[in-house]
Amino acid sequence: MSAGQESNTTERQEFLSGGLRPHHCASCGTCVLVKKNSMQHTSIQWTTDPATSCPVFAERVAGGANTALLDTCEKLADSIAQAAWDGSLEVGGA
Repeated sequence: MSAGQESNTTERQEFLSGGLRPHHCASCGTCVLVKKNSMQHTSIQWTTDPATSCPVFAERVAGGANTALLDTCEKLADSIAQAAWDGSLEVGGA
């Protein structure tokens, strides 16, 4: 791999995963990777299949929903927001 290709790979990896931190949902304990760029902007990367690790997603799938079309779990969103407010999840930093 050339130096230019290596640099592009490193930059791409940083763009995709830079700043992501593990967060365990306060409701069910499912662990996701999260980055809060601001109080309004949240990036979530699931580390497991949400249909098997998140009870809310599992219920929706049982009802016929496709997880690819679901926004997120409201309980997880609330858990992330609380972590941002209480300072255990950094907002706007690396």
